[in-house]
Amino acid sequence: MEPLSHRGLPRLSWIDTLYSNFSYGTDEYDGEGNEEQKGPPEGSETMPYIDESPTMSPQLSARSQGGGDGVSPTPPEGLAPGVEAGKGLEMRKLVLSGFLASEEIYINQLEALLLPMKPLKATATTSQPVLTIQQIETIFYKIQDIYEIHKEFYDNLCPKVQQWDSQVTMGHLFQKLASQLGVYKAFVDNYKVALETAEKCSQSNNQFQKISELVSGVLGCPRPSSSSSFSLSPPTALLYKPIDRVTRSTLVLHDLLKHTPVDHPDYPLLQDALRISQNFLSSINEDIDPRRTAVTTPKGETRQLVKDGFLVEVSESSRKLRHVFLFTDVLLCAKLKKTSAGKHQQYDCKWYIPLADLVFPSPEESEASPQVHPFPDHELEDMKMKISALKSEIQKEKANKGQSRAIERLKKKMFENEFLLLLNSPTIPFRIHNRNGKSYLFLLSSDYERSEWREAIQKLQKKDLQAFVLSSVELQVLTGSCFKLRTVHNIPVTSNKDDDESPGLYGFLHVIVHSAKGFKQSANLYCTLEVDSFGYFVSKAKTRVFRDTAEPKWDEEFEIELEGSQSLRILCYEKCYDKTKVNKDNNEIVDKIMGKGQIQLDPQTVETKNWHTDVIEMNGIKVEFSMKFTSRDMSLKRTPSKKQTGVFGVKISVVTKRERSKVPYIVRQCVEEVEKRGIEEVGIYRISGVATDIQALKAVFDANNKDILLMLSDMDINAIAGTLKLYFRELPEPLLTDRLYPAFMEGIALSDPAAKENCMMHLLRSLPDPNLITFLFLLEHLKRVAEKEPINKMSLHNLATVFGPTLLRPSEVESKAHLTSAADIWSHDVMAQVQVLLYYLQHPPISFAELKRNTLYFSTDV
Repeated sequence: MEPLSHRGLPRLSWIDTLYSNFSYGTDEYDGEGNEEQKGPPEGSETMPYIDESPTMSPQLSARSQGGGDGVSPTPPEGLAPGVEAGKGLEMRKLVLSGFLASEEIYINQLEALLLPMKPLKATATTSQPVLTIQQIETIFYKIQDIYEIHKEFYDNLCPKVQQWDSQVTMGHLFQKLASQLGVYKAFVDNYKVALETAEKCSQSNNQFQKISELVSGVLGCPRPSSSSSFSLSPPTALLYKPIDRVTRSTLVLHDLLKHTPVDHPDYPLLQDALRISQNFLSSINEDIDPRRTAVTTPKGETRQLVKDGFLVEVSESSRKLRHVFLFTDVLLCAKLKKTSAGKHQQYDCKWYIPLADLVFPSPEESEASPQVHPFPDHELEDMKMKISALKSEIQKEKANKGQSRAIERLKKKMFENEFLLLLNSPTIPFRIHNRNGKSYLFLLSSDYERSEWREAIQKLQKKDLQAFVLSSVELQVLTGSCFKLRTVHNIPVTSNKDDDESPGLYGFLHVIVHSAKGFKQSANLYCTLEVDSFGYFVSKAKTRVFRDTAEPKWDEEFEIELEGSQSLRILCYEKCYDKTKVNKDNNEIVDKIMGKGQIQLDPQTVETKNWHTDVIEMNGIKVEFSMKFTSRDMSLKRTPSKKQTGVFGVKISVVTKRERSKVPYIVRQCVEEVEKRGIEEVGIYRISGVATDIQALKAVFDANNKDILLMLSDMDINAIAGTLKLYFRELPEPLLTDRLYPAFMEGIALSDPAAKENCMMHLLRSLPDPNLITFLFLLEHLKRVAEKEPINKMSLHNLATVFGPTLLRPSEVESKAHLTSAADIWSHDVMAQVQVLLYYLQHPPISFAELKRNTLYFSTDV
C-alpha cells in the first residue's frame, strides 16, 4: 500500500510511529496522537445520532496548514443564491482547501487503521493465529474499500485546488463520492456484529487486546484501565469516523452551494450529491429495513422526495398536525402511528394526490372553509408565558445540577405547550384540490411557507406527469419509505433542540430596506419582514407601496422585536387593488409574491454597533437592506431628556403643565389620527412603522412645529402609531409610575376578584392626575381599536401585549430590582405587565370623576 508521503504530502508523525513501534510481543508503545478525536461514549453499543441538518451542526473548521477560516453551515435546502463571481469562486477555494486538509487527515487515519490487517492475516494461517480470517474480515469490514474511495477522491480533487482557476469544475467528484455511500451503508449494517466480534476477541485474546489499545492510542483515544471492561476497540472508534466524514462532506456541500452561482455547471451536480448524502444520513438515523429504500413510480422510474415538513391540516373542523411529503409525482399527507416501546415508528397515509391531478383553486373559486374556531389570543400568550417559565425552570435545574428525571418532566410539559402553540397559531389558508375529488385545507403561519410549497409543486407539474392510482401494496411501500427519506425529523419546537444550540436573539433588530432591482416590468411593490418566534414565523413590518416602478427605493427603517429569533425573511409583493380577488378563507385580498428570501441571524454579524449591509436575491430580484441588533436591556432603558423644552423623555406632569392641558398634545393628536384613518388597519400598533418617519415626527413634536397637523395627515399610519408607542416608552418613568410598580405586580396576582378590584382601582386613584387622565384617555382609545378586531386583527390581549410593558416597565434604577432576566422577553414580570393593562382594558368604563369621588373612602397610602 502506497503511503501518503509518496504522493508528495507530509505524512503524520504518528503513522511513522505506528510503523516503527508495531509489536505484538511487548507491552510498550509510544504513540503520539496529534489530532484530538471524537468517539462514542465508553461502553456505547448504540448508533450515534447523526445530525444531517446543516443549520444545527457545528461550524466547519479547517485543521491544516492549507485551511482557511471556519466555514459556516448554510441555510436549508432550496437555496439558490446569487453570488458575485469572483468572491464566490474565492470562497469555493477556501471551503475546498479546508475540506482537502481534513480529507488528508482522514485518509491518514484510515491508512493507519488498516496497518494491523496485514500482520493479522499473516498470523491467521499459522499454528498460533491471533484472529481467524473470518474474525479479521468481520472487524475490518469495508475499511479498505472506504480508504480507496477517499484516496481516489483526494487524488482527483487535490490538483484542481492547487491549480485553481475560474473554470475549474469538481461537482462530478462529489457526485461520485456520494454515489459510493452504499459502501458506508454496508459498513454500518455490519457494525453490531463487528463490535461484538471485537469485544469477544479482546476479552479472550491478550494479543488482540494490546492491538486494540495500540490503535486506540494512535487515534488519540484513551486506553481502557486494567480494571475496566473492554470499551474502545477499532470498530467502536471507526464507527464515528466514516459517518462523521459523511456529515462533514454534507456540510461542505451546503457551503459550496452557497458560494456557487446557480448557472455554474457544478451547481446541479452538487445539489444531487447533497440530496444523496442527506438521504443516506436519514437512513442511518432511522436504521430501518433496507428493502424500503426502493421508491419507484408506477412507470418504473425512480421517485424522489423533493420536500417534506409539518403542516396543520383542517380535518373534520379541527386542527391536526400532519407530516406532508412532496415526491416528484405525488403529494402524500401522513401522520405518525402510535407504536409500542422499542418498535420502529411508522407513518400512516391519510391521503395522497398525484401531481397530475392536483390544482390550486383561485381565491375567488375556493369555497368557504369549514368552521374552525380560532384559538383566543390570550390563550396563545398564556402558552408562551408557560413555555418561558418552564424554560427558566429547566435552566435553574441544570444550573443546580438537578435530577435528570425532573428535567425530563419539565421538558415534557414544555413540549406539550409548544405543540399546542404550533397547532393553534397558524391562520394563513393553503388549499389544494384533487380534480377528481375533494379539497384539502392547511393553515400556515407564514406566506413564505405557502409560497414555497406552491412553487415546489408547480415546478414539478411542468414535467410530463401522468395520473395514476396506487395499489395498496404500492401505497404501503411509498408510506414506508417516508420514515427513511424524510429530511425534517422533529416537530419544530424548542424542546426538540439540543442544549448547545443557539437560543436565538432577544431584543430589537433594526432593519433598513433600501431598494430592489430585477423586476421585468413596472408594478406597485412593497416588502414585508418576518422573524421566527416560538417555532413559527411572524410578520413584523411592511414597507409602503412604491407605485408603478421597476426599481423601488424605499429606504425605510424598522425596529423589530426579537423573541429568540434565528432567521429574518424578506418577501416582496405586488399590491393587488382588485377587490374581486378576495380569499374566502380569510376574507382578504391576495397580493402576488414576486420573490422571497431568508438569512440566518448570526449573532457575531448583527451584534455590532455598526450597520451591516447585505443583498438578498429572490427569483432574480435583488433586495438591498441593512441591519443591526440592540439587546433588550440596552434598548429598553428609560433615559430622561436633557432638553426639557420638548416632550420626549420629559415628565408627563411637566408637559401638561407647560401646555395647560390634561392630556399631552402628542397623545391626543396621534390617537385622533389613528381613529380617523388607521383603526381598521391590519396589525395597527403591532406592525412596525418606518423608523425614519417616526424620528421625523418625534423631532416635529419636540420642536412644537406649526406643520405638525399637515405632516400627520400625510404620514403613514403605522409611523404615527409607532410615534405614540415611542413617546410612552421614552418617558423618564413609566406612565403608571415607578413608586406604584411593586403594588401593581402584587395586585394583579391576587386571586379573590373583590380584593383584586379594590386594589386595582385604589392604585389608579393613587396615580398623579396627569398620569391617570392620560391613562384613562389611552384606555378608551385602545378599547375602540379592539372593537374593530374582525378587521384589524388587534384584540384587547394583542393591544395589552404591545402597550403593557411600555406603560409599566420601570425606569433603569427600578428595573434592576424587578426584571429577572433581560434576555427573556417573556419573563414573569413582562407577562404581569401585560396582565395589568389587560385587566383595565377588560374592565367596564372607568370614570376619572367617579374614581376621585371614591377617594374619600380610601386611604391614599400604598
